[in-house]
Amino acid sequence: MAFKACEIGARYRKFKPHLLIVLIQIAYTFLYFIAEAAFNHGLNPHVFVTYRHIVASLVMLPFAYFLERKIRPKLTFALFIEIFLLSLIGIGLTLNMYFASLRYTSPTFIASMINTIASITFIIAVIFRLEVLDVTNPRGIAKILGTLLSLAGAMTMTLYKGPALRNISGALIHVGTNTVHENWLKGSILTAVSCITWSSWYIMQAFTLKRYPAQLSLTTWMCFIGGAQSAVFTVFTEHKPTAWSIGFNIEFWAIIYAGVVCSGFIIFLQLWCTKQKGPVFVTMFNPLGTMLVAFAAYFVLGEKLHIGRVLGGLTVIIGLYLLLWGKEVDQKFSTESQELSYEKGKEHKIEEVITSVDASKEP
Repeated sequence: MAFKACEIGARYRKFKPHLLIVLIQIAYTFLYFIAEAAFNHGLNPHVFVTYRHIVASLVMLPFAYFLERKIRPKLTFALFIEIFLLSLIGIGLTLNMYFASLRYTSPTFIASMINTIASITFIIAVIFRLEVLDVTNPRGIAKILGTLLSLAGAMTMTLYKGPALRNISGALIHVGTNTVHENWLKGSILTAVSCITWSSWYIMQAFTLKRYPAQLSLTTWMCFIGGAQSAVFTVFTEHKPTAWSIGFNIEFWAIIYAGVVCSGFIIFLQLWCTKQKGPVFVTMFNPLGTMLVAFAAYFVLGEKLHIGRVLGGLTVIIGLYLLLWGKEVDQKFSTESQELSYEKGKEHKIEEVITSVDASKEP
């Protein structure tokens, strides 16, 4: 019984990052539709980004202060500037563009486009030598082919809409009528640029975590600084003071959910998974979110599902899991090589000790 419990515990520790990433994708699925309902109700996307990160920083502050008092590094000026840039790229720029694009497209389209983040992150990671790419073996070829397929699928979703599939039934839940006219070109551009900056944010996290490994504190700092940056941006883009007023309705609950769950604990979990498995791993489960969003949008909300989105989404998913297979096999090969080198090193040291002992016995 004890052996079985240990085996279950070992398996849990091994797959803990995978389980956490799945939970993150489920949480993000709810966010798409809650945010869309709030925007349809009149909530400004930039105000939404500002308020949610202020809420997140207030929620995470006590956890960061008390739980990381002994391990939190000293915040130098250079480190503060690095966190400031990290917040600007990941929150100030990315999320403002991301949620603004939701007003012009749809949750299904955005969730599909987010799949390209893994491929873009992989390309940047190769450039900065965070990922190994060997074109002489099947692992490297799978990574390259998967990246190209993912990008091709994203281009298909962006440029080809195609005929709509017939809904099996009407909408089970109505989130409101979108008061903003669809502008797929503008929305596509905003989404594509946000995917690039989002990928850069994941790469920057890997570097910053090496110098500031306190994940709760880093989450709190990013939310606070990102919220302040978004507030400044909103002041310049939204000149109506009434945009800042929030009623006790879907707008309020969208901000609370996004702040506490998505900007608070999810960022912390992503930082933990990035530290454990790397930035590319964190982005590889986005296709799960795509499938969850598409299922909810089509079967629950009655949203139109176009052939171009389906073909592009399937292409992205196939490419992404080719990349995942290449990375997992590559990581397994690297681990086995390290273990083999370690064993050889031990044998070499033992031989040296035996040789030295034999030499000391000689007259």
